[in-house]
Amino acid sequence: MPAKPRVIYWFRTDLRLHDSPALKAALDLKPECLWPIWCWDPHYVYRARVGPNRWQYLLDCMNDVSASITKLNPKSKLHVLREAPQTLLPKLFKEWQVTHLVFEKDTDAYARDRDAEVSRLAKEAGVEVVIKVGRTLYDPDELVKENGGRPTMSISQVEKAGSKIGDIPRPIPAPKLLPSPGDTKINSKQARPAHEPDFNATQRNSTESSYVSIAGPSGDFAVPTLHEMGLKDATTQHHGGETVGQHMLDEIIKNEAWTATFEKPKTAPTAFSPQATTLLSPHMHFGSLSCRDFYWRVQDVVDKHKGKASQPPVSLTGQLLFRDMYFGAQAKLGWYFGQTEGNDHNRFIPWHLRSKLDEKGIITGEYTIDSEEAESWFQRWKYGRTGFPWIDAIMRQLRYEGWIHHLARHAVACFLTRGGCYIDWVRGAEVFEEWLIDHESACNIGNWQWLSCTAFYSQFYRCYSPIAFPQKTDKDGRFVRHFCPELKDFPTKYIYEPWKAPIQDQKKAGCLIKGDGTAAEIDGMKAYPKPMFDFNERRTICLDGMKGAYHVNLYGNDPRVLDGTWRELFPDEAEGPTEGTNDHEAAAQNKKIKKVAEPEVGEQGVDEDYGGAADTGGDLKSGDKDGNKRKRGKNNGTLDGFVAPRKTRKTKAK
Repeated sequence: MPAKPRVIYWFRTDLRLHDSPALKAALDLKPECLWPIWCWDPHYVYRARVGPNRWQYLLDCMNDVSASITKLNPKSKLHVLREAPQTLLPKLFKEWQVTHLVFEKDTDAYARDRDAEVSRLAKEAGVEVVIKVGRTLYDPDELVKENGGRPTMSISQVEKAGSKIGDIPRPIPAPKLLPSPGDTKINSKQARPAHEPDFNATQRNSTESSYVSIAGPSGDFAVPTLHEMGLKDATTQHHGGETVGQHMLDEIIKNEAWTATFEKPKTAPTAFSPQATTLLSPHMHFGSLSCRDFYWRVQDVVDKHKGKASQPPVSLTGQLLFRDMYFGAQAKLGWYFGQTEGNDHNRFIPWHLRSKLDEKGIITGEYTIDSEEAESWFQRWKYGRTGFPWIDAIMRQLRYEGWIHHLARHAVACFLTRGGCYIDWVRGAEVFEEWLIDHESACNIGNWQWLSCTAFYSQFYRCYSPIAFPQKTDKDGRFVRHFCPELKDFPTKYIYEPWKAPIQDQKKAGCLIKGDGTAAEIDGMKAYPKPMFDFNERRTICLDGMKGAYHVNLYGNDPRVLDGTWRELFPDEAEGPTEGTNDHEAAAQNKKIKKVAEPEVGEQGVDEDYGGAADTGGDLKSGDKDGNKRKRGKNNGTLDGFVAPRKTRKTKAK
């Protein structure tokens, strides 16, 4: 055994040098040598949905932290080793004579299993493992413990549990020196991963070849490139890295009044270039910015602000509490957090396009197409071809830039699930996983459950109108004109309802409202699709379906959900694959979803509501607060009277 510690520091979601409790713990060992490494894990290369934009953001972060390491010690850098950690690390333990393995705690479901296996292998090799919390404000497991062993389902639960844990620690400074690594020679043969299944095959335009050797094609442990991975070019203008993240935070903190009074529901989802919020979420995900550093720099501004400052959950610090809430829920529920089946906190809704399960009851990434029409709606939603400009502009921004405002996320999530398509929230979460640069599994899953009203939030009658809602902040449709350029010359009165424009106006604007969006041009002119359904009618159908599902009151761990006998509790005519006795019978009958060629009018908006998060988290076993005994406001259709409808002239569907 070496006289002095020989330490591997394993970077993961902590690609920074500032405020890194795990890195400090490694340096406190006063090691003889320190290897900063990154395991190029095939799980993420092949089995997690990651588009080119998030890959590029990750590579930015890796290159930046590697350069920062080299500035402190010209003999060191981030060493990228191309093999799964479960097979790679035991080789390094032996060949590099490692005494300690240090890393930041990760409570994602896959990470839990991976780290448990790595820790077991380290123990067998006589290597001491040191794990420190740094990804969240509070240790998610401690939040669960202080919440009575339950997942955290509301901000108030996080605040109460957090008060028992103690004060959020102040950030620690970045190190000024780093020890040199030891010998990096590796004689062991690389365990090459299986390429199939490859969830990212559609993102590649050439062969994935990043696993040519453990040390990379040049033998220098370099950060891989998109080209090596066979990926298409990134299209986002957003860049990662600790240097960028800290500069962004510096600029935000300079505006003390904005920082102290920020209220997220009051920001504009239609704002772009610049956006209305911080855009620091991807830095939080990759750890290129410390959440504790962000928290305390904001809190210090708030504490000295002489006016009225905003408070959680709507404040900037409140956004971090939301993040911790979702991490606490995931820490308790594990793999089941990401699905309905087996999840005792996720309300069962008979959605279209439900997930397929493996023999262990875990979702496979595949789904049952019970309705060809629902599948068509899903694909049109994903690629921004629904015929509703607000929805399409958001989805196109998401695909191109990898980021959208949180209220935009709410709008498209509501539209896909309970407010339009009645499609399984997991389908939407998978698309966000693929395209978001700030994808955080806990937050993404939690937000989709919130917006689908299956957990965290239960006021399913509050819907986002794809027509009225964006007009609150963008009457002229600047956002739509930018991301749906075929509509850029449409008159303002038709920008959110272009199907209503007379044919003369359509021709004058150089764009016909025709087809389903598969053709960019029709009859020699640019084309934008007709709406894929009547929104008012679909909203009513969805809300009636939600009301029925809330009345049945099943959760994901109910035996009837797991064995399929839930169908006995729903009439065949109910929305969703409710016919027959199983998914195959429902799919075979291929129930046609009712739709109307041209939408009716009289759309309604909805204000953002954080009440569920602050108070109950929507985790109400009885449904909405009034037990489904709400009175409908006059002329209010299926929404409650807190939103006044626009008075418009009704037209007949054609």
